[in-house]
Amino acid sequence: MKEITVLSGKGGAGKTTVTAALASLAKNTVYCDNDVDAADLHLIFEPKIQESHLFSSGSVARINHEKCTNCGLCETNCRFDAIHPNHSNYPQVNPFQCEGCRRCERICPENAIISEENFNNNWYVSDTRFGKMVHAKMGPGEENSGKLVSRIRERAREIATETNADFIINDGPPGIGCTAISSITGTDMVLLVIEPTVSGLHDAKRLIKLVENFNVPMFATINKFDINTEVSATVEQYLKSKQIQVLGRLPFDMKMVESMVQKKSIIEFSPQSPACTELQNTWNLLSSQIK
Repeated sequence: MKEITVLSGKGGAGKTTVTAALASLAKNTVYCDNDVDAADLHLIFEPKIQESHLFSSGSVARINHEKCTNCGLCETNCRFDAIHPNHSNYPQVNPFQCEGCRRCERICPENAIISEENFNNNWYVSDTRFGKMVHAKMGPGEENSGKLVSRIRERAREIATETNADFIINDGPPGIGCTAISSITGTDMVLLVIEPTVSGLHDAKRLIKLVENFNVPMFATINKFDINTEVSATVEQYLKSKQIQVLGRLPFDMKMVESMVQKKSIIEFSPQSPACTELQNTWNLLSSQIK
């Protein structure tokens, strides 16, 4: 069983579109949406949830007003300015500002403050028409996104082992943050999706530098390569200098947009479109490289 992670340096490069297309071509595969902050692969996969699990997003302080003497220590010592008087003039914790550092809990002379785990994140195991899928949903502004990615990837590997799957395909997050780092760690291969724009190349360079630190093999596909052939040539020249093979050059195609609206991959929606040939070649090359 081999694990492939699809990444992009920026949002909107076409990463999920490519992942969905690969799902139409791959067989005996488990899928994992690592973009837990803004998951969208489920919009195409239309998963039927079989398992639902809570995931801690850290701790939040709670004040017991029956014990509180309103001494003000917690409010004056909160470095995140998360404690303010309520309508009764007693200290109240704003859960959106509280970072769960527990300082207020430690300094409270009346032991009136406790820290509780905040379970505002969920992760799921679902059935889809492409196979098993592990995905997640984070609450707005919640923490531990990197840990959540690690957890769902762990579950995807368990399912792949149980079902004797050939591949795990991860739809990774954009950028180079915690979720991207958690997506790269331990994967067998990274497929970069790059758009031929100045910002697309700039962000791809940052991502490539990050992946290099993990010594993971990289390949690339250029999405909408024909919207700016000059920048596409610059992208290819840079990738060549980094010894990253370009597996596909996807043309701009409005049917790509239409397929997303219909909740289908481009392979399902328009198998005769020019992009499908490139995507088929991309998968053939990718799967042959990783075996």
